[in-house]
Amino acid sequence: MITITEKAKSKIDQLMEESQMDTTYFLRVSVKGGGCSGLSYNLDFDDEEKAGDQFFEDKGIRIALDMKSFLYLAGTELDFSDGLNGKGFNFNNPNASRSCGCGESFSV
Repeated sequence: MITITEKAKSKIDQLMEESQMDTTYFLRVSVKGGGCSGLSYNLDFDDEEKAGDQFFEDKGIRIALDMKSFLYLAGTELDFSDGLNGKGFNFNNPNASRSCGCGESFSV
């Protein structure tokens, strides 16, 4: 399961509203090979379910993960930062043994 902080929920709601997405859209979170630590995070909006998708809902946000990504992201908290040290979504992933300095990739 992935959880979402209030700041991340607010930003997701804002992005969906700005893009005029209807309620059929959900947040797709995935892991792909790449980045300086081996695996990188990917966020996108989608309105098509794929075979093997795992769905969760937190704070009214519907979240989809493929099975491979679920294995790497179980227990992760998605946050959003808009401070001086950088703006963007942050993954607080308990499964990551190390992550790169920019926080966009990790390894297990």
